[in-house]
Amino acid sequence: MGRSNIPLLRETTILTVIKGWGFPDRYLALTVFAVIVLLMKFLLDYFLYTEAGMALRATGDSPAMIESLGGNTDHMKILGLGLANGLVALSGALTCQYQGFADVGMGIGMIVVGLASVIIGEVVIRTSRIIFATFGVILGSIIYRLAIAVALQLGFAPTDLKIVTALLVILALGAPSLRRFMIQDEFAERLMERSTSDAQTK
Repeated sequence: MGRSNIPLLRETTILTVIKGWGFPDRYLALTVFAVIVLLMKFLLDYFLYTEAGMALRATGDSPAMIESLGGNTDHMKILGLGLANGLVALSGALTCQYQGFADVGMGIGMIVVGLASVIIGEVVIRTSRIIFATFGVILGSIIYRLAIAVALQLGFAPTDLKIVTALLVILALGAPSLRRFMIQDEFAERLMERSTSDAQTK
């Protein structure tokens, strides 16, 4: 980059190109980025159902099993890292074009944001099917950003957003246990009512 901050306001971006085609300004960025996200989602879904994609998923679940079958887990790890870094680079490029500048500190804390989005998405959409799991990650990131926006509207300082992120992750992790406890409590209550009614009829 040469320096810590590079302005892009006078540069040609994907948004300025599409705007030059006659698209209105309103919801332009939202529409463009939504199309790109959905396109990347479907391409990723397709890849993960291929032979290489299934080998990559199996390597993440059980590397020992892949090695016992004669597979090369190192190659799969490199493939996974390359794919992940490619998606990170794409998202960083889109973010810079949308904000109008590139800054050396833009990526700080993104790992925490990504993990929080994944955890929230897994809680909201609990499934093992890839096509729904990837959609859950997208939905989790939207929920996370909405929660951050609500926190800022309520007057939280930007320095307090780490606390908000931690609370969201704790709630997301505790939601399944809380739901299970409520179901067990409701089942026990119904069982108690049934046993009481049976005793009264006798």
